[in-house]
Amino acid sequence: MSTAERPRPLRLPDHTDLPCSDETGSTANGQPDYDWPDHTQLPESDGTFVKNFQEHPQSRLLTDTIESVLNRLHPDGRYAIGQDCGIYWRLPDPPERGAIAPDWFYIPNVPATLGGRTRRSYVLWQELLAPLIVLEFVSGDGSEERDRTPISGKFWVYEKVLRPAYYGIYEANPGRIEMYHHVNDRFLPLPPNERGHFPIDVLGVELGIWEGHYQNFDLPWMRWWDADGVLLPTGFELAELEAERAAREAERAAREAERAELAERIAVREAERAERLAAQLRALGIDPEA
Repeated sequence: MSTAERPRPLRLPDHTDLPCSDETGSTANGQPDYDWPDHTQLPESDGTFVKNFQEHPQSRLLTDTIESVLNRLHPDGRYAIGQDCGIYWRLPDPPERGAIAPDWFYIPNVPATLGGRTRRSYVLWQELLAPLIVLEFVSGDGSEERDRTPISGKFWVYEKVLRPAYYGIYEANPGRIEMYHHVNDRFLPLPPNERGHFPIDVLGVELGIWEGHYQNFDLPWMRWWDADGVLLPTGFELAELEAERAAREAERAAREAERAELAERIAVREAERAERLAAQLRALGIDPEA
């Protein structure tokens, strides 16, 4: 391949590249001599590992139980759910330092894939729309999730840059959620309702703590309820409910069949008794039809 045919290496813009007015700088051929990378060019991991065994089951539980709600709200399928995936909001060196990876987040009104490909990460300057909900699962003492240090603190990045409508901090031990609502450029604590749940009005759901068994763990899990306080089931729970309903229906049908069979036997016995009585009356010279 000749030098002319080789693609230019990725180069991030600095303050000398970016315009100070609405005129864009470019090379002689009219193309910018810098690149804004997309999700295919940015690292999809910073090499860190999941902090505990509960994180993935908790993420799956949240996604599994709200999926039917989101499919109803987005019949076109335009939404994305991220689970420990990077959201790029700035371009330092190395690039992965410019990403933050919430444990769970939901972004409405974006395509499920980009160009037919699954996202490697979510690039804010490419897609522009911020998450509606961001949830963090505490592994340590919770200071990381509440860190308001400019640029580096999670709380600061969520409040000042990503600005999701809802930010939740979940602590499995002792089993509680600290919820914030973004209002006027800042997070305000969101109080729970009378059920101890946090309403997400735009989705018609509530987020709360459920004590139960899931994925071989008995823990206080984060789960969704509908606006009436009815627990949203997992796919497995829904299948169990359907199996129980089918079993009840089969039992009801069996009882109906038994009743019908009993009624038929009674009718046959009544007909036989009537026939015997009629035969006796005829033997006595009496017309049973008279």
